[in-house]
Amino acid sequence: MVKKEKAVYDTLNMLNFDVTKKCLVGEGWCPIFAKSQIEDVLQRATLHSNSQVGIIFHEMDTIDSPPTYFRTDKFTNAFQEIVDAYGVGRYEEINPAVYSVITFPFLFAVMFGDWGHGICLLLGALFLILREKKLSSQKLDSFTEMAFGGRYVILLMALFSIYCGLIYNEFFSVPFHIFGKSAYACRENSCSDAYTAGLVKVRDPYPFGVDPSWRGSRSELPFLNSLKMKMSILMGVSQMNLGILLSYFDAKFHKNALDIRYQFIPQLIFLNSLFGYLSLLILIKWCTGSKADLYHVMIYMFLDPAGDLGENQLFWGQKELQILLLLLALVAVPWMLFPKPFILKKLHKERFQGHSYRFLGTSEMDPDSEPDSARSRHDDFNFGEVFVHQMIHSIEFVLGAVSNTASYLRLWALSLAHSELSTVFYEKLLLFAWGYDSLIFKLVGLIVFAFATAFILLGMESLSAFLHALRLHWVEFMNKFYHGDGYKFKPFSFATLADDEE
Repeated sequence: MVKKEKAVYDTLNMLNFDVTKKCLVGEGWCPIFAKSQIEDVLQRATLHSNSQVGIIFHEMDTIDSPPTYFRTDKFTNAFQEIVDAYGVGRYEEINPAVYSVITFPFLFAVMFGDWGHGICLLLGALFLILREKKLSSQKLDSFTEMAFGGRYVILLMALFSIYCGLIYNEFFSVPFHIFGKSAYACRENSCSDAYTAGLVKVRDPYPFGVDPSWRGSRSELPFLNSLKMKMSILMGVSQMNLGILLSYFDAKFHKNALDIRYQFIPQLIFLNSLFGYLSLLILIKWCTGSKADLYHVMIYMFLDPAGDLGENQLFWGQKELQILLLLLALVAVPWMLFPKPFILKKLHKERFQGHSYRFLGTSEMDPDSEPDSARSRHDDFNFGEVFVHQMIHSIEFVLGAVSNTASYLRLWALSLAHSELSTVFYEKLLLFAWGYDSLIFKLVGLIVFAFATAFILLGMESLSAFLHALRLHWVEFMNKFYHGDGYKFKPFSFATLADDEE
């Protein structure tokens, strides 16, 4: 009761007292959809309080940037919080949380791909969701509260992990013939030489995911490394292109033609001239089964663009295309750097040419007394500052295109680490204990395996994959289009008072 009373008086103190009309005057923000609701509430308040003064509610013009408000429900709220932890979007800026609902759990699952572990996560998420009403009314410890708040994020992460686990064909690191027989078989009737002399292909490829026969073979690690590394690059380039495309829609919405011409177009050209081309080579190599060395192709694209490709030629006209893409990438850098600052300078001169006179002061607005007013802002243009900012932005994008693409290789690295850890626990704990005849040994081995799986793989590994997925969204994806320098709309509410600390 005291908290509510204090909050009411604290809010009243923000209003101004009009002596002549003997009423309170306040300015504030409200969502457009809530205007009619506010008017109704104010009218009811006037009637209930038997006020002598009628309430006047009208819109005002302002030069201040409005706060940002997104209506979320219990499903989308956690994804919005993930984005807001990076920075609250400025008013009318594209909201990355819309895309993160799918991309975030999917990138997590790429690193955590095991449908056995995915089922464990799914059971945990379903437990939290089914006991939602009961848990929401209880006081929880910090860890349980965090897990409960992100229960729908965990649900999607679990579902995607099951999907990726089926593609990797891993169930606690054990492969299963779920979708039919393996495409490979032993050279002879006896399978004693399966992992020494190798297997031969006897039927059509395995219909879905990785063939279970790769597990335990001599080629397992080179094959899976190659697959996951190339897959990581394809996903990274796709997500970065999505970020650049979103910057186009943001600029188009705000009618900013300069950003479209001198940022979006050169950025798209630069990224795809280098890493879009690498993605194309990966797809062609997968489809044709070529033995070309893509490292060699990309390195000598810069060192010797006119040189002979030899065995590394994947398609006709590759050398000519590489020279063209290299020239486009070189042109894109000055295209990003120089035109925009000079065009802004020219527009500023044309706009304020001959404006050497001063504005007359009025009782309503005086630029001398209000330095933040719109009238005084025409003197704020600083060409040096604008040019340096554009130069930093251009250098950051050019260097970031390389480092961000390399950063997506963490998808491969963590997926490999998760798979190898699962294999170690399965073979060195469970199978080792199962090799003894003693029931006690088997039971101890099973308990240790269960605890190792729960705490290391489901606890630490899932947290690690979550943090890396978070980093990929914050740094590699959102920096292409998201400013995140706004402030959140915080309406007065008695419901939030209980959570606030004194």
